[in-house]
Amino acid sequence: MTTVPNEPPVSPAAPGVDPDHPLTSIRRSIPRDWDEQVDLFAIVKLDSGGFVRGWNLGAERIKGYSEDEILGSHFSRFYREEDRRRGKPDQLLAAAQRDGHVEDTGWRVRSDGSEFWARVTISAIRTDQGQVLGFVKIVRDLTTEKHEADERQVLQRTFAHDLLSPVTALRGYLDLIGEELPPDHRLLRLAGEASDHIVAMAQALMADVNTAAERGRRRASLDLIARGAVSLVLPGDAPGRVVFGQMDAVPVWGDVLGLRRAIANVLENAAKYSDDLIEIDVFETDEGAVVRVRDRGRGIHPDDLASITQEGNRGRLADAGDGGRGIGLASVQRIVGAHGGTVRITSAPGEGTSVSLTIPRADDEMDPVRVD
Repeated sequence: MTTVPNEPPVSPAAPGVDPDHPLTSIRRSIPRDWDEQVDLFAIVKLDSGGFVRGWNLGAERIKGYSEDEILGSHFSRFYREEDRRRGKPDQLLAAAQRDGHVEDTGWRVRSDGSEFWARVTISAIRTDQGQVLGFVKIVRDLTTEKHEADERQVLQRTFAHDLLSPVTALRGYLDLIGEELPPDHRLLRLAGEASDHIVAMAQALMADVNTAAERGRRRASLDLIARGAVSLVLPGDAPGRVVFGQMDAVPVWGDVLGLRRAIANVLENAAKYSDDLIEIDVFETDEGAVVRVRDRGRGIHPDDLASITQEGNRGRLADAGDGGRGIGLASVQRIVGAHGGTVRITSAPGEGTSVSLTIPRADDEMDPVRVD
């Protein structure tokens, strides 16, 4: 077989390779150093132990190390000290080895000690027999986007706060007018309902601001956060819809309101897309504290699983009458990612969906705060 110079040969006998498929010719046309020409993403090649064996131009630009400086170093070098103490780098490799790939969003460290907000995908590379040869990390620097998002959230919170003041005053004036009119006056009732609606909208805007810096983080028990989310989503239906399985009191350190909202978003999807029981469990693994929500509903198409947490993506099984704009799971991904955690989704059409949110476990120096 003729081999294009400087390009790896494509064996027609290789499993899954069709020599006549259009993609085969595209693979043959890609130069061996193609990743060196990519500077928007960092492409880092790791051996099975997590040591750096390959480094592209994007990695040098984003992380600040030259290839000579970083080859042979363990990739945990890119993580915060607290993440290394918790064993997060090894946990991510273990998850990639188990599931094929893992995604993570959080702070990483450059060569000069500065930090950047990164979206990371780690994929396991295997032999035909399934043995893991190493990993490929693809990293994108989203620091600018995060700062912009933080600024938008501050503006959103300020707007909601400023809106509440005049509406609260208006509600007081309506109460005074009500003392002069019959209690069942139609226009007064409509005005009161409208003002109540505006207040609710402003409060929802404020509740949607999930940055931990604004709300503050504290120690809490994940099982109680999860029970609070159930009460929030299904206050009256919980006994008939929700089955509490293993509910361990695993302590976490985080934005309690944000985590409750993330679990509530998952529960809302489970309630919307299924009519059967919803199972919820809280337990601990080597990766951290896990809350898992399972339903037996419509499910998610396999081709949508990799992108279902992207904003605006509702999946091909969504119906126009379902409502929603495809932002719930994107919000979950942002909140969990901001805590250094991961979101794992498994699903099959017609069989249901399982969503697991993993949050780093808090140290045992303090007892978890109970939250109602």
